[in-house]
Amino acid sequence: MTTHERPFGRHLEDFVVGDIYKHWPGKTITEADDHLFCMITMNHHPLHTNDWFASRSVQGRNVVVGNLVYSLALGMSVPDVSGAAIANLEVETLQHKHPTFHGDTIHAETRVLEVSESKSKPDRGVVTVETKAFNQDGKEVCYFRRRVMVWKRAAAPKRERPYDGTNVWAE
Repeated sequence: MTTHERPFGRHLEDFVVGDIYKHWPGKTITEADDHLFCMITMNHHPLHTNDWFASRSVQGRNVVVGNLVYSLALGMSVPDVSGAAIANLEVETLQHKHPTFHGDTIHAETRVLEVSESKSKPDRGVVTVETKAFNQDGKEVCYFRRRVMVWKRAAAPKRERPYDGTNVWAE
């Protein structure tokens, strides 16, 4: 019998400048997703939640709130980039390149820009990445660049579960 662990995040040694991670899966953004996100974040702009208002806007219809698009792309990158991180340090830039509409499907990719060891703490380092989100037509809808602090492999905390050591498959 083989037990498989899902990789989740990377250690400093795993990042190579120029590498690209194509995140999976994508997400179709529904009207309900957009409205719930707007209400949770208290963004009550009618462009996002009012069909009548949005129909008279430049876009002619509701636009998905930009922070939802950013949050989805960031979330898509977590298993490949920051799932084992110590901290997200900075979002250097965030750009919304094209509007996203209800029913659009978003996919994201991340490229490694820089990898550096910490000067003050030898057990970690900082990785700079850029992420692009695309709609189903291949239009880039969101771009951001961020810095993430990650463990070196030897210093990373062991991945554990509260029931480790118990044979959960005993008959």
